[in-house]
Amino acid sequence: MQQFNFPTLVYFGEDALVELATTIKAKGYQKALLVSDKTLSALGVVASVKSIITQQGIEVIVFDHVHANPIEADVENGAAVFNDQDCDCILALGGGSAMDVAKVIKVAATHPGPLSQYDDAIGGDKRIINAMPPLYAIPTTAGTGSEVGRSGVIILGKSKLKTIIFSPKLMPDIAVLAPQLTTGLPPHITAATGIDAFTHSLEAFLAPGFHPMADGIALQGMRLCIENLDTCVNQGSQIKARGNMQVAAMMGATAFQKGLGMIHSLAHPLSAQHNMHHGLANALLLPESIKYIEQSPLNSEQKQRIESVRQLFTASNLAKNTLSQTCHQWFHSLGITFGLRNYHIDEQHLAALADDAFADPCHQSNIITVSKADLLTVYRRAL
Repeated sequence: MQQFNFPTLVYFGEDALVELATTIKAKGYQKALLVSDKTLSALGVVASVKSIITQQGIEVIVFDHVHANPIEADVENGAAVFNDQDCDCILALGGGSAMDVAKVIKVAATHPGPLSQYDDAIGGDKRIINAMPPLYAIPTTAGTGSEVGRSGVIILGKSKLKTIIFSPKLMPDIAVLAPQLTTGLPPHITAATGIDAFTHSLEAFLAPGFHPMADGIALQGMRLCIENLDTCVNQGSQIKARGNMQVAAMMGATAFQKGLGMIHSLAHPLSAQHNMHHGLANALLLPESIKYIEQSPLNSEQKQRIESVRQLFTASNLAKNTLSQTCHQWFHSLGITFGLRNYHIDEQHLAALADDAFADPCHQSNIITVSKADLLTVYRRAL
């Protein structure tokens, strides 16, 4: 087990869970709300983690009703359990969905509703002022990197849109990277979550603005994905590769404080409107988005950024003539089936998707400025 800060305190290694349990006990907390989902409960992962924590004399209350694309009711119900059971800390166990819900439970359990008033797009972070319980994040995927993030993305009941609840106070107190928890992920989920991690670093690196630390982290995050994701998909029990992908996911989430881009704006409505896995949505839209960027007028610095990413693939013999071609082939080799039509998305859906994609703030930090018409064009090309 190794430990480092950047700025989140990270426990990394197969003994990280035991260290977490010891830490929680040392801090004097007595009853934890464990936020997870039914799949992890059915697989026995929730019970396994609960056992490690309870061995230190800490009571664990399980809330495993998180949806794959979390909704407002997940947060409200979890907050009610937290308060009704007099919990004093929160464990987030799962992928980005569980961690996002756990973060926003911190808000809902200690602040008045409705949740919509904390929407980051309207300055809701200024309303998050009350003391909140500590949060310990235990990822079971290597994708979102939400264990080091400062926001939760929730589909609000009234708007039906993915909404960002943001505050530095939502950053988990400790991120626990235990790679053995990810070895049971099936290949298609491993690929989709890994591509999500890659997309975070890619868009952060391409985002305009000056942030050399984020750029360096993003480049290394992409390199780790390129070098390890294939192994994780095809040889899922390889602990070293799984650990490297957990680090890559964490690095992507650290880097995208610089910004994201059009790929995420295009992906978010597919999850909100059609319940598509977020990583898969990124995978389906990334090659066509990059191709659209490549075909746009670019200055020398923008061209160099794209070429720098393409060059990362040369050591793995994956590089093609363009970055978009390279990513398309790589994703295909990881098992991604392209074409939105293959996922029940038709032409009739695209206008509404484009409306929500343009309303999504991520494209505001895209490498080039895009309009609603541009986003609609990419959707059509991705059909």
